[in-house]
Amino acid sequence: MSERSVSKQNQQKRWYTVLAPEQFDRAELGETLADEPEKVLDRTIESTLGDVTGESGGENNLKLTFQVTDVGSDSAYTEFVESELTRDYQRSLVRRGSSKIAAVITVETTDDYRVRLQPVAYTTKNADDSQQKAIRRLMIDLVEDAAEERTFEGLIDSVIEGRLSSAIYSEANTIYPLRRVEVEKATLEAHPEEVYEEEETSAVDAEE
Repeated sequence: MSERSVSKQNQQKRWYTVLAPEQFDRAELGETLADEPEKVLDRTIESTLGDVTGESGGENNLKLTFQVTDVGSDSAYTEFVESELTRDYQRSLVRRGSSKIAAVITVETTDDYRVRLQPVAYTTKNADDSQQKAIRRLMIDLVEDAAEERTFEGLIDSVIEGRLSSAIYSEANTIYPLRRVEVEKATLEAHPEEVYEEEETSAVDAEE
């Protein structure tokens, strides 16, 4: 391809500023290049919570993933799809002679989003099987209760701001002394319309 052809091709493309959802104050996540707005749709972009909020420190231990759902004249608008603790931070939480208690819970929020949450608790010393089972059960109950009371945005806020982890810590610490509780990962599994469609399909299958 000649230099003139390459130059012409680049001129036809334009940059779109990628913006975080409104719950993250429409923070700029970066830019993406495309020759047609439709090609920007569904693109994903990763950032840290620190980059999104403009803060540093522990904020950089949490990775956020956003997906483009709408495109304007020069902006691309996203929705939250996942938060995950960085691998380095996860490794730093593991201690010899202590227990790591994890759970994977799929819930539906009050506005019918399906979300998968993975809370994890780290004990000060080794907990026995019954204590680990009790803590895991408590984590499941508290996550399910949180979803029953919150919208999708509210649930994600409680994860990112650490309120859900704090609630789990406060109650589970009475079962066995804990060093730390985190929500290792939170993932958007399905939108309301997808949930409705699945429910309708299940109802039809049941009738048949």
